Amino acid sequence: MNIVVVGGGIVGTMHAFFAVQRGFRVTHIEREDEARGASVRNFGLVWISGRAPGGDLELALRARHLWEKVAADVPDVGFRPNGSLTVARTSAEVAVLEEVARAPEADRRGVRLLDRREAQRVNPALHGEFSAALHCVQDGAVEPRKAVRAIQTWLRRRETYTWLPGREVVAVSDHAATDDRGETHRGDRVVLTTGAWHRGMLARHTAGVRRVRLQMLETEPYGETLTTSFADGDSLRYYPAFDVPALKGLGAQALIARQHHMQLLVVQRLDGSLTIGDTHAYDEPFDFDLDEQPYAHLLATAEQILGRRLPPVRRRWAGVYSQLRPGASGLYHRTTVAPGVVLVTGPGGRGMTCSPAIAEETLAP
Repeated sequence: MNIVVVGGGIVGTMHAFFAVQRGFRVTHIEREDEARGASVRNFGLVWISGRAPGGDLELALRARHLWEKVAADVPDVGFRPNGSLTVARTSAEVAVLEEVARAPEADRRGVRLLDRREAQRVNPALHGEFSAALHCVQDGAVEPRKAVRAIQTWLRRRETYTWLPGREVVAVSDHAATDDRGETHRGDRVVLTTGAWHRGMLARHTAGVRRVRLQMLETEPYGETLTTSFADGDSLRYYPAFDVPALKGLGAQALIARQHHMQLLVVQRLDGSLTIGDTHAYDEPFDFDLDEQPYAHLLATAEQILGRRLPPVRRRWAGVYSQLRPGASGLYHRTTVAPGVVLVTGPGGRGMTCSPAIAEETLAP
């Protein structure tokens, strides 16, 4: 079977990886020289703790299992099952975590509620302000700036894989995609994984998705090892797993956090640096500036929880990803564009987490 994959981000690269593993011939097309979008501008989290019960959680758990398989073949993706702590600093936040820890799916999700001392035994680097934490042993992390490139390096060693960067697909037809050099690539299946690109020939197929802009940063190496990733109480407002009755008792969010739809996530990279974020903007056109106020809030909150000063910021960036519109059904956007041609996009902030399982569903017989 011949597969044509359009899009060199993590979702497209996972489609190519699993197709090659199944013995298919793959032509992989990317308009840039390499992935430049949300696939390399994210936390690198394989995030189980925040997923909604049901299909959302099951997709993430399947992806978590598949990430281990990917890492066995491609160690340079940097996968590690480091788990996470979602910390609570108020009694209202503790009440939310208590409900989540008692939920029927808690064991499957791998979560339990810890008091402060127990949480510090799990992650001794948390010296600051918090009273309890939800520990999720299923959460993991990969290296977002390396993972896509590492998988593609593995793929390019296979005779059944052809990598065609610097080509933009401008038209599709039955079982075929035509690039801007006038070459037509035919396959038994054509999979469009175009990320946050919703315009041009795809405009009429992307009404069910929207784009989301985020801001993040990375510090210089931190002088202490974080044995887990961690999140703050604002993440309770963002992830569907925390949509429990006690959530109504959280009260008002800080103004700056509310204005920028913020939560704190902190992940330590393999070189010791910290990736910290993030914000969410939903109304286009997006601002082209990086706003310093939310960065200041995120850094201050991280320091309050860690209980020590952060090292200097090494880099700041913005990214844009594709997400289902509120009220849309499904976990991501999948639609047939032409016979034998399917568009797969819109996983939202789950792209890095769920990309292996999304690819598996696309390639299912």
